[in-house]
Amino acid sequence: MYRTTLAALLLTLVGAAQAAEMPPLPESIKEVGKINAGVRCDQPPYGYQDSNGEFAGVEVEMSRQLAEWAFGSKDKVSFTCVTAENRIPQLMGRKVDVLIATLGVTPERERVIAFSKPYRWGASDVLVRKDSGIDSIADLNGKTLVTLKGSVQAKWFEDRRPEVKTLRMNSAADALQTFRQGRADAYTHDAATLVVVTGNDESVKLIGEPFQISDAAIGLRKNEAEWQTYLTAAVDRMHAEHLFRPWVEKYVPEKIRSYYLSVFEQPRPAESVE
Repeated sequence: MYRTTLAALLLTLVGAAQAAEMPPLPESIKEVGKINAGVRCDQPPYGYQDSNGEFAGVEVEMSRQLAEWAFGSKDKVSFTCVTAENRIPQLMGRKVDVLIATLGVTPERERVIAFSKPYRWGASDVLVRKDSGIDSIADLNGKTLVTLKGSVQAKWFEDRRPEVKTLRMNSAADALQTFRQGRADAYTHDAATLVVVTGNDESVKLIGEPFQISDAAIGLRKNEAEWQTYLTAAVDRMHAEHLFRPWVEKYVPEKIRSYYLSVFEQPRPAESVE
């Protein structure tokens, strides 16, 4: 009886200590009673819908964890699918209160929205066919490259490689299909997304010149200081409790897992392409 009571007390104290790590939840969020999260639905392993239509992925798990800390239940979250092009408009239009959606921190975006502390870094790369003869970004001159509307990759090539023709699609699925159908010579996206493709298709490869290296963070509207403080504390706690590793292990096949663990656990690499 004594041991049982002591164990229960210790669990209570641990729970209270963990809860104390989080700052107060903003009243505006508390009144809603759930987290309205914008997540990707076409970018495994970060955010996607599985064969049953259920939301899945590392960033989906982040959203559920946020709901548990805020409201005591991982079910207290409502998901909205967002794309690279519409995610910020969805946030600004108050369709969602938070973006956990492969959102890179850029100066252009910082003029419009606010960010939490970064939770990982991300790099971009280019996917090509192994027999294409394309071995570098310089080899893309005069070629056709497919990318996503509103993506950092589209902006990077527009600014720095205008001699490369770009096709801009609405979703990663559309972009990949365009590449596979031969309507584009190459496909650029987050390296993390492209690693999944190479893991399932031996006929393609990555160029291996990381560019547009940036931090990924949770997006929120400006002038929501309490919410920003809360989200940053949540990111710190996720790292302190080593939650990203089991989430990666859950959603990423072992043969490509090391890349995903590195973006959450290792320092950012140097950018090889200027």
